[in-house]
Amino acid sequence: MILLAVLLLALLLVPLLGGRLGRLADIDLKAMWAIGVALGLQILIISIIPGRFEWSHEPIHFLSYGFAAVFVWANRRIPGMLIVALGALCNFIAIAANGGVMPASAAAQRSAGIVQESGEFTNSGVFEDPNLLFLGDIFAIPDSVPVLDNVFSVGDILIAVGIVILIHGVCGSKLVPDRFRGAFSTSG
Repeated sequence: MILLAVLLLALLLVPLLGGRLGRLADIDLKAMWAIGVALGLQILIISIIPGRFEWSHEPIHFLSYGFAAVFVWANRRIPGMLIVALGALCNFIAIAANGGVMPASAAAQRSAGIVQESGEFTNSGVFEDPNLLFLGDIFAIPDSVPVLDNVFSVGDILIAVGIVILIHGVCGSKLVPDRFRGAFSTSG
């Protein structure tokens, strides 16, 4: 939900900062199938089979990142995409170091009002001795903020920044200076 909120806010700000939303239609996204498969796999393990086939969760989670990497690599010339890739890489490293689950701060989860269910797969969880917790879900939007209450990581912040740069860079808003936009091509 946090990334969706960032996406919507970025889109709303484009016209206010002199950009044209219509330019998003000019992006020639490649390998859309790969991001579709990545999202489908994430939905499968998080929402459809969270408590079943536990042996499959870790490899499916890792596989989803592989498909996302194919999409990002195919679109690397789009402004902001490399920052999205860096954020995803940070998340992947933290997840890989913790057996397929993003480590989370207990304090961040408490603040967000998250109660960890035992026995079900979770994409973010508190570990007794996590590896690379600094890359994990250590930030929180408190449960007093309706709909957006959740935990998030440094990688998620980088992904959000990359999305904002992508939208504003492509749309030509004043948020992204011309000299940075000129370094990228939306055609590929």
